[in-house]
Amino acid sequence: MLRLVLAVLLLALFASGSARAARCGGDFRTFIANISQEAAASGISQSVISQALDGVQQDPGVLAFDRRQRGTFRKTFEQYVATRVGPGRINTGRAMLQRHAALLASIEQKYGVPRQILVAIWGLESDFGKGDMGKLPVFRVLATLAHDCRRTELFQNELLSALQIVQRGDLRLSDMIGAYAGEIGQTQFLPSSYIKYGVDFDGNGHVDLRHSVPDVLASTANLLHTNGFKMGASYEEGSANFEAMREWNRAVVYRKTIGYFADQLMGR
Repeated sequence: MLRLVLAVLLLALFASGSARAARCGGDFRTFIANISQEAAASGISQSVISQALDGVQQDPGVLAFDRRQRGTFRKTFEQYVATRVGPGRINTGRAMLQRHAALLASIEQKYGVPRQILVAIWGLESDFGKGDMGKLPVFRVLATLAHDCRRTELFQNELLSALQIVQRGDLRLSDMIGAYAGEIGQTQFLPSSYIKYGVDFDGNGHVDLRHSVPDVLASTANLLHTNGFKMGASYEEGSANFEAMREWNRAVVYRKTIGYFADQLMGR
């Protein structure tokens, strides 16, 4: 849910001076028209572009929230974990390990990521799909952040990726609801990560990270596996697996919380 906050601060340095960044700011409708042209040139249908971007408005609340997030991980590990990993969530996580044991075993075999790590991330990001996955229209959020000149290249890419998700038929436009930086689904993927790492593990022809638990867990495993996570090795701070989780969340406190939660799920 919060991993984008730190990642985008690092990527911001690369956004200035690009061709896309030159179009940020100014008249919002002109900006949207330019993005629409770029989307069409990249193969997005006019129907999808029109449905997603016609009438889209800026959201001042998104910009205000974005600017407040710089101090998200100022808490110590002990302070942060106390607010995220309690007895109720641990018990629910253990129940999920049992309920989805066969699925998790299949994912472990294919991607080499232990089930407790996947369930820990799932629990932290959306309370195992039962909690808050965000309530904001993704295209409104991303258009607002892309128009803002601080990280325009990053969010223009996310906006085009979100259009691609709809173009591919993975999610309907009505399902493109997410959090304050455009994260989508039960483990809160950015649209670009959705395109890059998403897996159709239930075999229905679509990558559905809102409704399909197999797709959610396999896609999360694919992200970690692709970035070097190794089965059977330590994931404590300082390990190679801890470093591999940087693609999930750059904050040390958050990655330590994933590891702590995973150990609690296994009774360690």
